[in-house]
Order: sequence, then structure tokens, then C-alpha cells
Amino acid sequence: MMTDKVRIETLDATSFQGNNDQFLARQAKFESNVRSYPRKLPLAIAKANGVWITDVENKDYLDCLAGAGTLALGHNHPDILQSIQNVISSGLPLHTLDLTTPLKDQFSEYLLSLLPNQGKDYCLQFTGPTGADAVEAALKLAKKTTGRNSVISFSGGYHGMTHGALSVTGNLGPKEATSGMMTEVQFMPYPHLYRCPLGIGGQAGIDALGYYFENLINDVESGVRKPAAVILEAVQGEGGVNPAPVEWLQRIRKVTQEHGILLIIDEVQAGFARTGKLFAFEHAGIEPDIIVMSKAVGGGLPLAVLGIKKEFDTWSPGHHSGTFRGNQLAMATGLTTLKILKEQDIAGQVAVKGEWLKAQLSQLQKRFPQIGHIRGLGLMVGMEIVKPQQPTDHLGCHPADPELAVLLQKKCFDAGLILERGGRHGCVLRLLPSLLISQVELTLFLEKFEQALLSAGLQPQG
Repeated sequence: MMTDKVRIETLDATSFQGNNDQFLARQAKFESNVRSYPRKLPLAIAKANGVWITDVENKDYLDCLAGAGTLALGHNHPDILQSIQNVISSGLPLHTLDLTTPLKDQFSEYLLSLLPNQGKDYCLQFTGPTGADAVEAALKLAKKTTGRNSVISFSGGYHGMTHGALSVTGNLGPKEATSGMMTEVQFMPYPHLYRCPLGIGGQAGIDALGYYFENLINDVESGVRKPAAVILEAVQGEGGVNPAPVEWLQRIRKVTQEHGILLIIDEVQAGFARTGKLFAFEHAGIEPDIIVMSKAVGGGLPLAVLGIKKEFDTWSPGHHSGTFRGNQLAMATGLTTLKILKEQDIAGQVAVKGEWLKAQLSQLQKRFPQIGHIRGLGLMVGMEIVKPQQPTDHLGCHPADPELAVLLQKKCFDAGLILERGGRHGCVLRLLPSLLISQVELTLFLEKFEQALLSAGLQPQG
């Protein structure tokens, strides 16, 4: 029996009716109060290409957020679109639970080859398609493997909003109305290149933090039971673009190995060439026991994967599952992305671009002392906004200026520039553009950012 075909709607940039305010009002009607980005970036997106997005009023914006670092190759890269079309026309199922396919086989082999020692010591676990679920799986596996319950995390860390992931996240805001957090989570201070948590600063502060961690683990009177795992980001993203000093991270790895503590490195935001290395932990030359991967690993589509040292793969079948582990489209776009990143040495290019960008921002800082500190690696860059008119502390740091950071984000938006805020009190302006951003586009970013500084009423010095 023949049935009527369901009408398939098609969309193009000319089919939208309404302005940004109208779409945002409708979004507020349809969606929960939990939505966040539209409050800071009040637009409705009609189309996007590369580092550019266009709103429904036909205004263009230089996108230095890129899906919070998800879009390593930018918006609608032609090879990404082609890989999606190839899957659709291939007859492959779009959803396979954890059943394998030739495409998944190729993706797995290639991803493993990018891990330390070409992945010979690792296996993969496909989790639910979010970084938070991958963190949950990593925490569970560490407890199962070691037979211990406690976890050490670090101030300023961000690992997700689900129960266990939130428990090891430093941000207190989302925890305020959430009771019954995961027990036995011990937070320790994370090195800060500008505001040393011990009030020491410099190499002495880094050394002291490393000693503090080692002493806590070794001290039989520390009051902290030996943990199942230590979880950290090699570059804190939401925490204000804060790279771990190499020697500190190496010391963490040494101590965890000596005590049989699993080291979980969260590479969700920093991974896949973002910092000028394929993985941020590579700057320290270490090998994690568990690597948490999401965002860019799916080439712009939802996917999350763990890289697990085989000796710690103690799961029983089905003990961490999830319906959407087999996203074939994400594996296709992910494979395409990984190949481009590797074969075109995008990490090397990103390292050069990042150093050039920070040098240019340092020149801008001389004229605008409200830029208190510039930090980051590769194209993961942060600028801490301060009050230069107020006295410095004993380390020479001016007080943070979160109000000005909010205003600057707005003025950037008005100038057609999208960037995010992060760090304590939201006072760090963060850049996470497409890794393929050109020198011309980086120069345009600097022009737009200076325009925003002037529009905010700041007077250049010198």
C-alpha cells in the first residue's frame, strides 16, 4: 500500500523571517532558563563558513569560540561536509550502539595511532557522546581498577556538569543547589602563572606546589586516603586558560606512578592540536593512564572516547554503556579531522600562530594596561582583565576587573567578534578559534579587539 510522503523541509539563509531579538524571544519561550550563551552572545545564526558566522540580520562575526573548541577546522569545512555525505550515501547505519562497522574500524585504528607510542599500550572506550560522560567512565574505571574510592582534582579545573564530573570541577556556582556530591574528592591548588595560589609566585611557587602534592601522598598523617585517580587538565580552559608548568606535571606523573594512582588527563578542550601539540600533555612528555577525548575528536559532531592503558582496562562487559556510542557520522567527520590535523601538521602551524598572536597581544598590553596577563599555548589563549588604577598585591598583580571583562565581551560582539570569558569571576577573555584561522584573520581579530577596547572607553597609554 502506498503512503503519502512526509514533506521534507529545506532551509537556506533566505528562508528565515525575523531579527535577532525576535528569535531570542522565541528561544526564551521555548527553552529552559539554563541557556547561557545567548545571554552573552545575543544572536540567531543563519549560516557559517570557516571562521565566520552570519546572523539572521546578515551581520558577519569573526568566530573565536568555534563551538567552545569543538570546530577544529572551523564551520562547514568542505571535507567535513563531504564525509557526512559519503556516509549518508553509503548505506551505513547512522546508529550502531557499540557494534562495529568498517568506518568505526578505520576511525579506531587512526585515533589509536595518535596516542603515545602509536597507541600500542592503549585501547579505546566509546562512551556517551559528551566529555562529561567520558569523565564519568574514567572515574568509575579508576575506582574499579584500584579498589579505592577517593579522587584528587584541582582548583580551577572543569570536567563537566554531570554528577561525578561536577564533583571534580572547581567552579562552585553549579554546586550551590546540588547536594550529595561524589564523596572523597580532595581538591588541591593548581599552579597559576599570574596569581600563585600559595602567594609565592615564579619558579618557587611551582616547586612548592609540586612538593605539596608529593608530600600529601606520602604523608601517613595527611588525613587523605590514597586516591584511585588524579584528574586534571594540562591546560585549564574554563578555569582561565592556565597551562600546567612542565616540571609540575612531570612531578604529578612521577608520584602517581610510584603509588599506583591512575592519572586521568582531560583533553576535551585542549586536545587535537589546539595547544600546538596534538595533545596538551605532550608538552610535558608524559603518558597518562586514561585520556579523556571529546569536542574536536568528532569533527564537530557529538563523540567522546577514552584512551585507556590496556593494563587498566578492567571493565566487565556492559559495565559502562550508553545508547549513542556508535555515531557513524561523527566517526566519519572525526576521521577526516584527525587526518587533516596530522597529515598537514596543523599542530606545528598552530604553535607558530599562537606565539605570533601572543606577541601582538603583548604589544597591545603595553598600550592598554587593563590587559593584566596574557597566557596560553597555541590557539588556546587568555587575557586576564584587571584594574591597573588600583594597587598591586605583593606579587605585582592588579585586582581582577570582571565588570570590564563583561563590557569588553559585549563591545567585541558589537564589533563583530565572538569570544568567551572564563576564569575566576569571568575576568579572562578566551580565544578558541578554528585552528585553520589565517594570518589575515588573526590580524583582523587584533583590529576588532582594539576597536572594542576603545569603544569600552579605555585610553591607550604611551
